[in-house]
Amino acid sequence: MDNSISLFDGPSESSFLIGRVLTTFFASADNFYKVLLVQVMENNFDWSQEEIVVTGNFGDINEESDYRFEGQLVDHPKYGQQFQSVTYHNAQPTTKEGLVNYLSGEQFKGIGKKTATKIVDLLGTDAIDQIVKDSSVLTPLHLRPNLIKVLIDNLTESQGTDQIIIGLNDFGFGSSLSAAIFEKYRDETLEVIAKNPYQLAEDIDGISFKRADQVADQIHIAGDDPRRINAAILQVLDEVTMQSGDTYTSAKPLLNESLRLLEASRNVVINPQQVADQLIELTKLNKLVAQDERIYPSALFNGEWQIAQHLYRLASDRPIEIKVDEIHKVVAKVEKQLGIDYDESQEQAINSAMQSHVFLLTGGPGTGKTTIINGIVATFAKLHDYSLDINEYKDRPFPILLAAPTGRAAKRMSETTGLPASTIHRLLGLNGREQATDMNVADLAGALLIVDELSMVDTLLFKTLLKAVPSSMQVVLVGDKDQLPSVGPGQIFHDLLNFDKLPKQELTQIYRQSAESSIIPLAHAIKLGHMPPDFTSAFPDRSFIPCRADQVATVVEQVTEKAQQRGFSASQTQVLAPMYRGNAGINRLNELVQNVFNPLNKTKKKEVEFRGEHFRIGDKVLHLVNSPENNVFNGDIGTIVGIELNVKGGKGPKTDQITIDFDQIEVIYSRNEWQRITLAYCISIHKSQGSQFDMVILPMVRQFSRMLQRNLLYTAITRAKNKLIMVGEPQAFEMSIQNESVNRKTSLNLRLIDVFQGQSIPDSVNQLSIAAVEETSNRTLDSNENDQAASQEQPPVDYTLTVQLVQNGQVDPMIGMHGIRPADFS
Repeated sequence: MDNSISLFDGPSESSFLIGRVLTTFFASADNFYKVLLVQVMENNFDWSQEEIVVTGNFGDINEESDYRFEGQLVDHPKYGQQFQSVTYHNAQPTTKEGLVNYLSGEQFKGIGKKTATKIVDLLGTDAIDQIVKDSSVLTPLHLRPNLIKVLIDNLTESQGTDQIIIGLNDFGFGSSLSAAIFEKYRDETLEVIAKNPYQLAEDIDGISFKRADQVADQIHIAGDDPRRINAAILQVLDEVTMQSGDTYTSAKPLLNESLRLLEASRNVVINPQQVADQLIELTKLNKLVAQDERIYPSALFNGEWQIAQHLYRLASDRPIEIKVDEIHKVVAKVEKQLGIDYDESQEQAINSAMQSHVFLLTGGPGTGKTTIINGIVATFAKLHDYSLDINEYKDRPFPILLAAPTGRAAKRMSETTGLPASTIHRLLGLNGREQATDMNVADLAGALLIVDELSMVDTLLFKTLLKAVPSSMQVVLVGDKDQLPSVGPGQIFHDLLNFDKLPKQELTQIYRQSAESSIIPLAHAIKLGHMPPDFTSAFPDRSFIPCRADQVATVVEQVTEKAQQRGFSASQTQVLAPMYRGNAGINRLNELVQNVFNPLNKTKKKEVEFRGEHFRIGDKVLHLVNSPENNVFNGDIGTIVGIELNVKGGKGPKTDQITIDFDQIEVIYSRNEWQRITLAYCISIHKSQGSQFDMVILPMVRQFSRMLQRNLLYTAITRAKNKLIMVGEPQAFEMSIQNESVNRKTSLNLRLIDVFQGQSIPDSVNQLSIAAVEETSNRTLDSNENDQAASQEQPPVDYTLTVQLVQNGQVDPMIGMHGIRPADFS
């Protein structure tokens, strides 16, 4: 975060300074940001000292060289007055003597003063511009080819990179985004932006359509330019599918939202017909896919087809020649080995898994999924004479692969089976951005693959996984069909369970009875849509604390204090909430619970602030992306074990650093990577999937109404291993139970039916569907006209805040009061 304060009160002429770089105090290894000490030669602002600190984005800066910096003087709260540069360039010498000294400098190796003098005598003081424009001007000097190459390489390379960085600065990109853009396009950066700045939104994480549109506006791309309209349509299509979880949408919402984005990003009026025309054009270019009245991002359309094709490939392989009697004998041995008596349904599940190329296993908590996984592993190993001793497989792959979507789920899988398990991303060698471009994924080596928590796996990741499964490998897919679906588009497990050509089994018998747990029967009742009469009663392992939305934060704080007093640590205690904002939201609760478990006091004084969060040594933090290079994945929870701050001129790190321990794996995060982490005392229910915690504290209030669904509550409750404390309004929990979530719109079942019946993806799907898109587009245009007419007849919206709005949960009762205490009014 830049805390600098401008010393200028209003718009003014851009300040500049010309000076010689004496040293580089700091140069980021991850982007172009640098801190320089500059000897002042000329400036147009109030500065009387001989030297000044200059900060900004720069290419390769040559010390002892002269530069012109443009920007403004700022007052940094920690480092004092600095010159913040927004653009810069080499201050080329204007005298013959200065030019000779420059060309005979260290960067031009082999060119001494004698050669430099000859060059300047021949070409004059604009020698550099002449050489860069046409190096043949040096021919009369008969210089050695290697000296000419040194001149040209240094002059053109530094100028090229500098021009790109200056261009990115002019567009207003910060150091991190500038580095990402340059890394992607290199020398072609400015050409790519000039040709189509909206390419940035498609290629660079962190650049939205609106940000790219600002660049487009700077280079005078018209509001109705086809490139602009295409980019808006593609962004809206991606956003609609990501937010809804659907793999497709229809023309009307796509056109309406695209039009809204185009007109909101710039104050322009767009003809709806132009948007409809470009939608059809995008189908012709295969940038998106239209079939019937469904419109897909190309990756999701192809992903569903490829999933169906790979499952057909796996399920249609040669029959597995293992007799039921043989399996029965082996299962009996496994029962003795594991000390388990399988009932009929459990043994049937193991039999089906042994005889199927692809087998689906589902069941709620306490129904024995883990027991069956262990039985499948042991039975498969004995049937095929595989040892389960990992040490015997030093020079060959382990035959049984275990995987899950998150690191914590993989860890649980490993703990319960005694075998190594990994995340799906690590298994495939992917990072978070590669799952949609899987051309280099190699086939997996092994005989059996078991994937747990499949309900969390989205369309693109599952497609990539199946692509890597060889036809000779058996696959067992395990999950709880009643949990939340994946964060990304699709409902893979739901769709596979509804396809009758794949063998499957649902476990329904609860083996951990209510005498041990009241949480498990509660979860199963909720799954069936029932709110038990004893829902708010107190049990040894669960309780309910009724309170209003404005009381939730205080109650959660008190509960965590009690938990701490009774010996529960921060790692054992987890607060789960549906939403981030509000007095009962994740952000507020994280702050409160942090101060319970890890307060800032006399013994713990070191903390750093980033984007409104304060991080301290000992804090519990959540990793938000996949970082397979560090063996850390989205959803992993760790503990901060070190904080090192950069001290200007000191011997510390070049940038502020946080060190986090993830189950004995220590990872160092520099400041520009801190967006990858957040406090984890309270996390979202979605992020908790695949994990279990000793104690779960679950606040629910009617303010969360748009999030309150049965599968959300079911997922949250099943995260509790030993203790569950529900907090909030009983009506909110009842709303969740009654509000059964609507299935997502996907086409996977249609693709499975098509492929298993021998059909393949049509070659001209877009061309065949243009008429349908046009018809829907026309209806959308008519609807827009009707909506506009209707809006003119509607009375103005009443924005008066009333008690009824607050009581109905439509408005946060603490609106505008966050951070304010009664003492503030005394």
